Amino acid sequence: MSAFLLAAEGEPVSLTGGNLTYVAVVACIGVVALIMAAVFRREVLAAKEGTSNMQEIAKGVQEGASAYLNRQFRTLAGFAVLVFLVLFLLPGDANIRIGRSIFFLVGAVFSALIGYMGMWLAVRANVRVAAAARDEGREPAMKVAFRTGGTVGMATVGLGLFGAALVVLIYRSDAPSVLEGFGFGAALLAMFMRVGGGIFTKAADVGADLVGKVEQNIPEDDPRNAATIADNVGDNVGDCAGMAADLFESYAVMLVAALILGKAAFGSQGLVYPLIVPALGAITAVAGVYFTRPRTGENGLKTINRSFYISAVLSAVLCAVAAFLYLPSSFAGLAGAPADVARLGGDPRLVAAGAVILGIVLAAVILTLTGYFTGTEHRPVKDVGKTSLTGAATVILSGFALGLESAVYTALVIGAAVYAAFLIGGGSVIVSLFAIALAGCGLLTTVGVIVAMDTFGPVSDNAQGIAEMSGDVDGDGARILTELDAVGNTTKAITKGIAIATAVLAATALFGSFNDAVSGALTSAGAQVSATTTAFLRTVDAPNVLVGVIIGAAVVFLFSGLAVSAVGRAAGAVVYEVRRQFREIPGIMEGTGKPEYGRVVDICTRDSLNELATPGLLAAMAPIAVGFGLGVGPLAGYLAGAIAAGTLMAILLANSGGSWDNAKKLVEDGNHGGKGSQAHEATVIGDTVGDPFKDTAGPAINPLIKVMNLVAVLIAPAIVQLSVGDNANTPLRVGIAVAAVLVVVAAVTISKRRPIAIGAEQEEDKHPAKVG
Repeated sequence: MSAFLLAAEGEPVSLTGGNLTYVAVVACIGVVALIMAAVFRREVLAAKEGTSNMQEIAKGVQEGASAYLNRQFRTLAGFAVLVFLVLFLLPGDANIRIGRSIFFLVGAVFSALIGYMGMWLAVRANVRVAAAARDEGREPAMKVAFRTGGTVGMATVGLGLFGAALVVLIYRSDAPSVLEGFGFGAALLAMFMRVGGGIFTKAADVGADLVGKVEQNIPEDDPRNAATIADNVGDNVGDCAGMAADLFESYAVMLVAALILGKAAFGSQGLVYPLIVPALGAITAVAGVYFTRPRTGENGLKTINRSFYISAVLSAVLCAVAAFLYLPSSFAGLAGAPADVARLGGDPRLVAAGAVILGIVLAAVILTLTGYFTGTEHRPVKDVGKTSLTGAATVILSGFALGLESAVYTALVIGAAVYAAFLIGGGSVIVSLFAIALAGCGLLTTVGVIVAMDTFGPVSDNAQGIAEMSGDVDGDGARILTELDAVGNTTKAITKGIAIATAVLAATALFGSFNDAVSGALTSAGAQVSATTTAFLRTVDAPNVLVGVIIGAAVVFLFSGLAVSAVGRAAGAVVYEVRRQFREIPGIMEGTGKPEYGRVVDICTRDSLNELATPGLLAAMAPIAVGFGLGVGPLAGYLAGAIAAGTLMAILLANSGGSWDNAKKLVEDGNHGGKGSQAHEATVIGDTVGDPFKDTAGPAINPLIKVMNLVAVLIAPAIVQLSVGDNANTPLRVGIAVAAVLVVVAAVTISKRRPIAIGAEQEEDKHPAKVG
C-alpha cells in the first residue's frame, strides 16, 4: 500500500500554541528581510549618478525596461485571471478552492513584484556603479553592485517567507493544498518572465553582435550601434527580473512540496520546520551580503564566493541547531505523525539536520563544478578559446562537447544528492521524500546571496556599457569596470547551475507531492479502488507509463526549440533594423548621426511578447493532455521524463553558452590575436549561438518543469475522479485531453508560421554592403 495512504492513518494534524508562534516568527523574519531590502536599496540610491551624459544613457535603459515589463504584465494579466477562474473548477473543499485561487494571484503578483523590483533598481544602480568606478575606485563600485543584488535577494526571501507563513497561519493543516496555488502563480509568472525576458535580451544581444562586431567591426556597447540600448535593457529584463522571479518561484514551490510532504511525514512539526530553515537562511544572507568587502588586491570573484561560503556555513550550523531544539528525539514524539513513521527507530533531528546540510553542500559543489566548466581561469574554457584559431565551427563543436560532458557530471552530483537524501529517510518512503524536500530547503538558505551574485552580473555589464557609450570613463575606471564585468559574467554562469539544482530538487519533491495528491483522490474514491490502483501506479514497466516518460522528455526538447527559434526570429528583425539604420541614417559611423535606439527596443518588445503564448500553453496543456488522455500512471512517467531530460538539457545549454561567452572574453583580453582578429570573430559567432542557449532556453527549463509538476498536482484529483469510481466519465476525460492537444498543436502551428526573420528588407537586403 502507498506510503501516503499509510500516512493518512496517523493522528489528525493541527497547528496550535507554540507551533503557531514559530510560524508567526517566520512571518516576522520575512518582514525583517523586506526591511533589510529597503535599507540596501537606500544605500544604493544614495550613491552618485555620474555625468549628465551617463545619466541620459541610463535614462534610456530605464524607460525601455519599464515599458517592456509594463506591457508584459498587461499581456499576462488576462491569462492570470483565466487561470484564477479555472482553479475554482477543480475538485476539493470550497474553502480550499477559494484560498488556492486567491493565493494563485498572490503568488503571481509577488513574482511579478520581485521581477519588477529587481529590474527597477538594477537600471538605476548601473550608472552609479560606473560613476563609483570613475570617481571612487574598485571597492565602492563593487559595493554598490553587490548591494543592488542584496536588495533583490532580501526581497525574494522576504516575500517568499511572508507569503508561505501567511498561508500556514490562515489555513493551518490545510495550508499545503492552498500553497499549491501560491506556488503555481509564482512559477507561471516566472516562466513567462524567463521566456519573454530571455527572448528580448538575446534578440538584442545577437542582433547587436552580428551587425556591430562581425559586419561593422565596432566594439561592444558602441553608441553607433542602434541595438546597444536594447541590449542593455535586455540584460535587466532577462537576467535581473527573470532570475529574481525564477528563484522566488523556486522558493515558493519548494516550500509547497516540503509542507505537503512534511505534513505527511512529520505531522505538525513537518509544517513548521521547513519554514524555519529558509527563515534562518534569510538571516545568514544579511551576514553574507555585509561581509562582501573586497580586500586589497583580492579578485572580485573570490570576495563574492567568500560571501556565499560564510552564509552557507552559518546556515548549516543554525539549521542543525534548530533541528535539535525544535524536533523530538524520536519519531514517536512527532505530533500527528502517521503510525508507520511513529514506529521507526532513529532520531528525526538527525534526519532533518542531515538533509538540510546535504542541500547546502550541494549548492557549494554545484558552485565549484559550474565555475570549473565556465570560468576563464580553468582548462575547459581555455581549450574552447584555443579552438578559435581554427574557426567558428571548432569553437561551436568544442563548446557543445563541453556542455554535453558537464551535464553528465552535474546531473550525477544532483542525482547523488537526491539519493543520499532518500537514504537519510531510513527506509520510509514518505520520510525519504521529505528529506529530499528538506535538502531543497537547505539549498534555499543560500538564495539571498545567490540572487545577489546573479544581479551583480547584469548591473556590472550595464555599468561598463554606460561607460563605453558615454566616453566619460577611462583609465583606472574603465579597467575596474572591465574587471567587474568579467566577475559578473562568471557569477551569472555559476548561479544558473545552482538555479538548475534548485529546480531539480523542487521538481523531485513535487513528484512525491503528486503521488500524495493521487493517493488522496484514490482514497476518496473508495478503499478497494485505492488498493488496486496503487499497485498500478508503482508499475514503471507498463507500456503506457513508458509512453508518458518519452512524451515528458520530448516536451522539454520542443520547449527548448521553440525558445531558441523565437530568439532567431526576433534577432533577425533586429539585424535588419540595425542594417537599415547604418544604410539610411547619414553619419552614424562617423559619429555625427544618432541611431534610432527606440526602434530596436520596440522590435524586441513586440516580438518577445508575441512569442510568449506558445511555450506557456505547451507547459500547461501537455500534462493535461497526458493525464486526462492516458491516466495518472503515464502522467507520473511524463513528470519523470521531463525532470530527467530537463536537468540534462538545462545544464547542457547553460554551460555550453557560458563556455562560448567566456572564450570570447579570453580572446578580447588579448589572447589568440585579441579583438578584431579572426579568432575573435570565431568566438563572437560561438557566443552568438550560445546566447539563446544560456540566457533563454536553458533558464526557462527551470520554471517549466516546476509548472508541469504543479499542473499535475492540481489536476490529479480530477483525473482520478473521472477515471474510477461512481463519477467516472470517459467521454469527458478524453474530450479534455483532445482539447488540450488541439490547443498545443494550434499554438505550435501558429508559431511555425511566423517568418524566420521579421523585417521590411527581408527580400531586398539579403546581401547588404558593408558600411564604413
